Amino acid sequence: MIGRLTGRLDYRASDHVLIDVRGVGYVVYCSDRTLAALPGPGEAVSLYTDLLVREDILQLFGFPSLVEKEWHRLLMSVQGVGAKASLAILGTLGADGVSRAIALGDWSAVKAAKGIGPKIAQRIVLDLKDKAPTVMAMTAPATAPAAPAASPAEDTAVIEPAAPAPVAPPASTAQADALSALTNLGYGPSEAAAAVATALGDTPGADTSALIRACLRLLAPKD
Repeated sequence: MIGRLTGRLDYRASDHVLIDVRGVGYVVYCSDRTLAALPGPGEAVSLYTDLLVREDILQLFGFPSLVEKEWHRLLMSVQGVGAKASLAILGTLGADGVSRAIALGDWSAVKAAKGIGPKIAQRIVLDLKDKAPTVMAMTAPATAPAAPAASPAEDTAVIEPAAPAPVAPPASTAQADALSALTNLGYGPSEAAAAVATALGDTPGADTSALIRACLRLLAPKD
């Protein structure tokens, strides 16, 4: 399994890039959002990858973060959702948007992706709503580390893999801690994830304590 590629971006097309790694060119399919964020040809690049194996084809799909890669794998597990549909959803919403839409049961946000009809959008939300908390609580959603730039004398030399991904930023820790605290208080995973998603949307920079308080206010019984 090819889990990450680090090399030089040689070519960019409308739906994929060609990455040179140790003299071997890998075709990697990406969402529109990921393609827009990549550097220009000749620049160093690093992407997490997922390999799709079929009888007649092998395809690599690239993602800037492990969280986005995990969402791709989960989206692909839903009946009727292929790689093209998954990339369309991720390209429209991004990993955070997918997490929030599924946690909140907002199938209309999923339907906004090109080629996704209401039935498929509803099925995605229904099938994955209990898995959203696990993905949202991932402790390493950091983007793929940038590959080190090659010196002029290394134009055809190997670009070595980058250092391990950094630890999660505080915001991700707060999110995971809030999810854990709410489930320990007896709230269901989907209910907790929806509250966290809403609270994060209102106060993106909230620390753990503030996030938990905001979630408890949202979950408090309404008169």
